[in-house]
Amino acid sequence: MEPKKTPLYEAHVAAGGRIVPFAGFLMPVSFEGIVAEHARVRTAVGLFDVSHMGEISITGPGAAAFTDGVVTNSVAKLEVGQICYTVACNERGTVLDDLLVYKFSDERILLVVNAVNVGKIFGHLKGLKASGVEIRDLTAATGQIAVQGPRSRELLMRTGLAKPVKDTLAGLGYYRFVSYESRGSEIIISRTGYTGELGFEIYLPAGRTMDAWKELLAAGADLGVAPIGLGARDTLRFEPCFCLYGHELDEETSPLEAGLSWLVKLAKEDFLGREALLKEKERGPARKLAGLEVVGRQIARQGFGVLQGGRSIGAVTSGTFAPTLARSLALALVSSATKLDGGGFAIDVRGKAAEAKIVPIPFYRSRAAD
Repeated sequence: MEPKKTPLYEAHVAAGGRIVPFAGFLMPVSFEGIVAEHARVRTAVGLFDVSHMGEISITGPGAAAFTDGVVTNSVAKLEVGQICYTVACNERGTVLDDLLVYKFSDERILLVVNAVNVGKIFGHLKGLKASGVEIRDLTAATGQIAVQGPRSRELLMRTGLAKPVKDTLAGLGYYRFVSYESRGSEIIISRTGYTGELGFEIYLPAGRTMDAWKELLAAGADLGVAPIGLGARDTLRFEPCFCLYGHELDEETSPLEAGLSWLVKLAKEDFLGREALLKEKERGPARKLAGLEVVGRQIARQGFGVLQGGRSIGAVTSGTFAPTLARSLALALVSSATKLDGGGFAIDVRGKAAEAKIVPIPFYRSRAAD
């Protein structure tokens, strides 16, 4: 199948972005270089094209209740204008996707899902055949821009995008959103992101995304704003240890194993996967997420084995050189029997044992909620 292009593809090419296939799209992996782009977001502000992400609308009587039966977190307890991070599980209690739930009302919910899982989650929801609930895939019609970094609010407040809701945006809390109508279309701005920094995400019609992108770049020229590629997006999420689907999460991993027990509200009414997760909690997860630092210059890549005393205890889920911290770090799923306060850890790097030590996670304290 031919890769798709986001509404901002031409802008990325014009800016010299290095284009690669990703999740069925042609996306920029970098512009000026991953380390420089990473630093720009940590210290100033950067723009991300996240139009490849999926948006699924659930509307009708009982939309919130239906969603509550699909995800592990509590949708019923959300206030209007609030968002929650959660996971959708299968009957085995393993993860179909991690996603955001936006609550407009009890009769209107928006799910934001990973690009690679849009078709899977849409088909999953439709297969549940909820009476009186309409489920629509809005992905193709929607553009999404993430404005991230300590100067993101300053930048956003300068634009026409913010003007209709400027007073609200000035005090918008973490995981809250505001929406308004503009020229017959809805604009949504949320205080969310995937970088560990203060940030906002903007949802708007696909046809208006390019104009918004250009306006943001022009408005933030003196703030150091620039486009940021997928490479820095990954290193930025890695440092605060945000999970990435296909790495820390997949259909063979439960949220309890991945350190996301805080998303699993077992006390709420039944949801898909609840019975399996209850049993898993009672007996204890088979694996747990651990942080490791590689001693030396080696990089621990996904799939590399984790050893203790020469014995295999698990595998790396994500690993890279962390630019902010200047250390080679890794996340790994290891046997729950592993004593993390012990020694003798190593990473199997292509048949050679690279010395490693256990370090606390997250590696970097997120400042997104500050």
